Amino acid sequence: MGNLPVVTTSFVGRISELGDAARALEKHRLVTLTGSGGVGKSRLALRAADRASERYADGVWWADLSHLYDDRLLIGTVSDAVGLLDHDLARPVEALCERLADRNLLLVLDCCERIIDSCSHLVRELLAAAPGLAVLATSRKPLGVRGEYRLDVPPLAAGGDGEEAMRLFRDRAATAAPHVALDTPGTTAAAVRICRRLEGIPLALELACARLAENSVEQIADRLGSRLDFLTDRTVWPERHRALRTAIGWSHELCTPTERLLWARLSVFPGAIEEADAQAVCSGGPLRADAIPALMARLATQSVLQHNGSRYRMLDTLREYGAMWLDELDERKPLAQRHAEHFADVARQAHTCWLGPQQVAWYRRIAETDADLCAALDHLLAEGSEKAVEMAGCTGLFWSCCGHLQRARVYLERALRIDSGRSKHHTRALWALGITLTLQGDHESAREFGERCSVAAWHDHDAESMLSAAHLVSFNYLMMGRPQTAHDVSDHALRSLPGDPLAAPSQLRCRVIRVFALSALGRLDDAYEDATNLQQLSLRYGEYWARAYADHQLALIHLLQGRPREAEDHARSMLAGKYQLRDSLGIALGLDLLAGAIAAQGDGVEAARTSGTGHVYWRMIGHPHRGTPELGVIRDAWERQAREAAGDPAYDSAYHRSLTADAESGLVRALQGHLPS
Repeated sequence: MGNLPVVTTSFVGRISELGDAARALEKHRLVTLTGSGGVGKSRLALRAADRASERYADGVWWADLSHLYDDRLLIGTVSDAVGLLDHDLARPVEALCERLADRNLLLVLDCCERIIDSCSHLVRELLAAAPGLAVLATSRKPLGVRGEYRLDVPPLAAGGDGEEAMRLFRDRAATAAPHVALDTPGTTAAAVRICRRLEGIPLALELACARLAENSVEQIADRLGSRLDFLTDRTVWPERHRALRTAIGWSHELCTPTERLLWARLSVFPGAIEEADAQAVCSGGPLRADAIPALMARLATQSVLQHNGSRYRMLDTLREYGAMWLDELDERKPLAQRHAEHFADVARQAHTCWLGPQQVAWYRRIAETDADLCAALDHLLAEGSEKAVEMAGCTGLFWSCCGHLQRARVYLERALRIDSGRSKHHTRALWALGITLTLQGDHESAREFGERCSVAAWHDHDAESMLSAAHLVSFNYLMMGRPQTAHDVSDHALRSLPGDPLAAPSQLRCRVIRVFALSALGRLDDAYEDATNLQQLSLRYGEYWARAYADHQLALIHLLQGRPREAEDHARSMLAGKYQLRDSLGIALGLDLLAGAIAAQGDGVEAARTSGTGHVYWRMIGHPHRGTPELGVIRDAWERQAREAAGDPAYDSAYHRSLTADAESGLVRALQGHLPS
């Protein structure tokens, strides 16, 4: 159980350090691997965590902090890493502490150095709240938390042919240039010289090996030696980093001018990089957009970039070097602006295409560019740009649907503070924040934003704005247990503003509220008709979000009217749709319904398993109410049915096994193996 990243290159040496790390983790709850950039702290932490995984019943969880330049996203990043989505209104740190309080797990915090004070504070609170928690951190300096055990990660031993640095050099050389022989006395001696001159630093050795396709081992040894002797690099790195600085600088010099320019410009990306995004942000001057994919591939062969599927990543140390040259070129500010404007446009496109066959693809796009969207919003907010208001409103629905409520709330509140209120972007941001507050259970604040959103929509004279306001107000009433008022508000809006949902996607959202309100009021025949119409409308546009909620209501109605087999089919269909969108709230609701349908058919043990998996998702989300209020009574009735069918011991055993199992595995079982790709 866990989320350790998959690495395709081999792990070489470090036997002594792995042993030290294993012994340290047995005795200490906080172990920090310290060392300079490029020395291999992250790879060592990954291998050490993997080896220790059997000791932690609740798994090993990895949080990559390398893209964080301030502390605002730290809690959200760590929460995401351990599978906690933030529907809870409690302070994020409190929710995270509560999530981990009874867990026995290892949390790996990779690259703490930029936000070292915030990491120290968080680790201190987590260790105090969760006695079964251990933390393995990597950082260029220790966290300074009481009880911390520090392990300094040295470079690889670089003494001779049998040493670790030489083994790494041979391994990476075989990948980069399989035609190069290292078994002659001359090449072996030259390789040993390289390992010594680069002081056994893994990143430096990988950069050197990447040049073997164009240079002999002897040439590399001579040139690196010369560069060390006459170092005139304009960096300000400490003297102890001279070997790494030399390797990076030499690799940089061997790049073509356009490769160097791209390296510098790519440093503006905090996370993984798509070719299309690089073309949009980095092109200009001598760097043509159509040349960028080939240049990125070339930088990957030189180990400047790491290629993973359709995306690239740049190691933090190399990004720092690129950023230094971006400053030298006086391009940091314009590149940050281009990056921000590009991802604001991505958010705008996602919002525009929400209703349609590309809906799932846009949900995934937003999830995969998370770090860039946050960086873009931070930049636009710092500039005081009203584009930040538009962007926050566009991403708000995606983030709230996928459980990132605290992030959505923080950015929307910041955006509204700089908003002039002169455009429909203002209305959209009010709507998105109101939905977020409702999902967090802050109904009084949501009511206030519903009123503000309604006034703003009236000034807009725009159907989408007015439907959005109605959606927010009626949704808040529904979650407060007032389905009649929720029905009246949504129904009035739909009757007053008919038309094509493509022109006003919130029409579909209001339809979802109306059908939920009808079933809560016991008007099941009306609800069935509404849900069927909603399903057909969603199918016409090829969208998943509203269709899944139509399936939810059809499953509920079939179940309440004594047709559990039909209810089971609709519940599975809902789960499939919500899995496509990675909508954990929808998955939790669907699992509850599926458990009820299975219980009604007499399989109490399978119902217990499904209910246990559902509880895992509810616990992940931290949702205080587990859906609309009326579902609680119905859920209790399903549980009684399942217990009567299975017997209390069998029910409790199956339930608790699912409760402690991996959430995704439980979902696969619930879908009977038909997991969408």
